Amino acid sequence: MIEFENLAQANRPFFEQYKESFAETMERGWFILGENVRHFEQEFARYCGVPHCTGVASGLDALILALRALDFPPGNEVLVPSNTYIATILAVLHAGLKPILVEPDITTYNIDPRRIEDAVGPKTCAIMLVHLYGKSCDMDPILKLAHRRGLKVVEDCAQAHGAKYKGRRVGGFGDFGAFSFYPTKNLGALGDGGAVASNDPRLDAMIGKLRNYGSDRKYYNELIGVNSRLDELQAGFLSIKLTRLDEINAHKRKLAQIYLDGLKEDFIKPAVSADCFDVYYIFNIRHSRRDALREYLLGHEVKTEIHYPVPPHRQKAMQGVFDKNSFPLSEEIHATTLSLPISYAHSEDDIHRVVEIMNKF
Repeated sequence: MIEFENLAQANRPFFEQYKESFAETMERGWFILGENVRHFEQEFARYCGVPHCTGVASGLDALILALRALDFPPGNEVLVPSNTYIATILAVLHAGLKPILVEPDITTYNIDPRRIEDAVGPKTCAIMLVHLYGKSCDMDPILKLAHRRGLKVVEDCAQAHGAKYKGRRVGGFGDFGAFSFYPTKNLGALGDGGAVASNDPRLDAMIGKLRNYGSDRKYYNELIGVNSRLDELQAGFLSIKLTRLDEINAHKRKLAQIYLDGLKEDFIKPAVSADCFDVYYIFNIRHSRRDALREYLLGHEVKTEIHYPVPPHRQKAMQGVFDKNSFPLSEEIHATTLSLPISYAHSEDDIHRVVEIMNKF
């Protein structure tokens, strides 16, 4: 059986270093906002090419706190892609703001810069773009429009650790870059975790306070904050894996190229462009008979996933939020997309085998 993901196998190369880091942290006896977190924040900021990074408890918290730090009036509108993972939309709602869905480019699955202008209204305050599946958004026109219309930009980088646009890593283009370290990510922890990257020391200081009960000095609280701190143990693990993130990304890019070169044209494959350095958190294809294809692959001992089976506006939790809107491109993507195996644990032989099976469908 070719698994879709095997986290034990994917993390096995790091086990001995993880054990050493765990033992050192236990011996140190400092488990919240200590040396491991500070070290990881510095190293990850350097990796992303930004001066500031603050670790938080999850990718969702990273998005929420980024919006809270920007201090928008309640009820203001934030533009988000209509085919994103639900966390992007939940962050807007939890920040007391209104999400406005914008359809994606059907070839890249990222928010379509040409559609953003039409969605901007008098209460629009920000664009929360998503570098979906590990592909950077088309940043130049988005940033140009945001500057012209006075909008803030928050990058949802939860799936794009190390992805680049025109040679520059994502996370530092906007006012904030929000990252998730969920275990399946290219830079994944052994539990939940997240971080907020920024070029602005004032905004970074706001995130630091908000994540820690609104305080940067023990028992003195300046803001209505929350408890959302990256754990010392997870920070230690992440620092170890960060040193090999480029290797992980290179491996996934090599596997992706096997798919791109080998899969027949019956399958709609991910778009590739010179401007984008894709890191393939997900390798998705689209097919009109997606469900039959998935069953066929499972019957041939290949496991797949669907990212995501239900578009956000169709989720039960979103009833009353988007009821009057129509998002045909999102509907088409969610009905036809299929995610193929492409992890650090997979070999080139695994992927050649998947290609061989798929091409007989």
